[in-house]
Amino acid sequence: MDTDRIVGAAKDYAGKAESAIGDMAGDSKTQASGKAREAAGTVQNLYGQAKDAVRDATDTAASYAKDAYENSGDTFRDGSKAIAQKVQDNPLGALLVAGGIGFALALLMARPARRPPQRWRY
Repeated sequence: MDTDRIVGAAKDYAGKAESAIGDMAGDSKTQASGKAREAAGTVQNLYGQAKDAVRDATDTAASYAKDAYENSGDTFRDGSKAIAQKVQDNPLGALLVAGGIGFALALLMARPARRPPQRWRY
């Protein structure tokens, strides 16, 4: 819990008390001062809540990133094992897929560069 939340809540309650005392005494200056203190406390409390929310979101994102980093090697190894098993189970199919990918890449790389259309001059 952020200190701004604690201080803001304290100011909010103090402002409510001061406003109530101003109401009972009929003093508009004390009542206005209490309302101002109450508003300032509410704003500070909301600011503290926002800081807490950002801190929680940052901690959650860091936790997810850490888990992903720690498990990335396992995922890569599992994927490599699965691909190796598929190639061992069907070597001809794997060879045809690799050849098709190589052919498509060769076509893309051998294609001439596109030229912008010519502008007509009158």
